[in-house]
Amino acid sequence: MKSFEYLEPRSLADAGRMLADYGARARLLAGGTDLIVQMETGRLQPEAVIYLGRIAELRDISVDGSGRLRIGAAVTLREVENHPVIREQYPALARGAQEVGSVQIRNLGTLAGNVCNASPSADTSPALLAYDAEVEVLGDHGAARWAPVSEFWTGPGRTTLKPGEMVTSIRLPAPASGRRSFYQKLAVRKAMDLAMVGITVALSGPAERPENVRIALGAVAPVCLRAREAEAAVERGGASAIEEAARLAQQAASPIDDQRASAAYRRDMVRVLTARALTQLLS
Repeated sequence: MKSFEYLEPRSLADAGRMLADYGARARLLAGGTDLIVQMETGRLQPEAVIYLGRIAELRDISVDGSGRLRIGAAVTLREVENHPVIREQYPALARGAQEVGSVQIRNLGTLAGNVCNASPSADTSPALLAYDAEVEVLGDHGAARWAPVSEFWTGPGRTTLKPGEMVTSIRLPAPASGRRSFYQKLAVRKAMDLAMVGITVALSGPAERPENVRIALGAVAPVCLRAREAEAAVERGGASAIEEAARLAQQAASPIDDQRASAAYRRDMVRVLTARALTQLLS
């Protein structure tokens, strides 16, 4: 591993100044479960590594007066998995966090890091997309902007982050009254395996006329995506709504063949898992 400068800011202002000084030559460190591997293999060779774990406000999970949930950028996946508010009001996100790697990985890895990696198969991404999450981005001049996760991801491993910018938190809207949600993951192993397909379904309202339907698909396209035509089919209702929505979700997927599964198998499993999730939530 190439030598580098190690920096430990104690405030966001300090972190912003350090990042502005180094720009694209620096990398931010929170959990490091991906960054350290990339540095050891030589894929990344930053001149400076800026550790965010000493900034208190980045380690906070809070709910504001409007009921919105804020998760700081240094909050670990294990903390997300076990937080009582997240488990009760955002269960698909808690479940997605629980599916990431091992307990040891989740004790280090952060939700913000998972988001910034922009992996199409990330277990937390379908839930964040279904819950209409936003990412708070701090610029090199201290100005903050909010970006919906649907616009933040631009491709595998790519986001809208620019040199000198950093993610400081993730915000989720207050849940709709009576919302139910569910995350399903298809993988070869029950633990420590990447998803071949990951699906979050969220909805509210009565079973005969669901509202606010969200069907988010992971690992079946360059970025996590919503099956909007499938969502509309569920909201229209009818005896064949689940079957029609499952078919439309399958059509929305554009997976690839790789060592874990074929594209055809993934497409078929999108249909199966969507139908299962809808059946469970509408029963």
